[in-house]
Parts: sequence; C-alpha cells; structure tokens
Amino acid sequence: MFTYITESIDELKNNVTLPPKAESTNLMVIVAVFSIIFALATWGVDSLFSELILLYFNSIIN
Repeated sequence: MFTYITESIDELKNNVTLPPKAESTNLMVIVAVFSIIFALATWGVDSLFSELILLYFNSIIN
C-alpha cells in the first residue's frame, strides 16, 4: 500500500501536466453552462410530472 501511494505521488509530480489557465477557464465555463441547462431541464420535467400527477389525482378524487 505504501508503495502504491509513493508511486502515485511520484507520477503526479513527474508525469501530470495541467492545462493552460485559458483552457481551464474555457472548460469551466462550458461545464457551468451545461450544468445550468441540465438543472433547468430537470426542474422543467419535475414540474411537468408534478402537474400531471396532481391532475391525475384530482380527476380520481372528483
């Protein structure tokens, strides 16, 4: 286990390179936009299903 951890740290220090700041910023903006779009789509579907369930149970009760 200790060998695995030391080799992982060594690999991170020597073999992993971070992308440039501009590329990281662009990717962050893309992720944020898609996250907002997905959240809005989920909210919309949830609202639609809530209304459909409400209409269904109101039709059963009345």
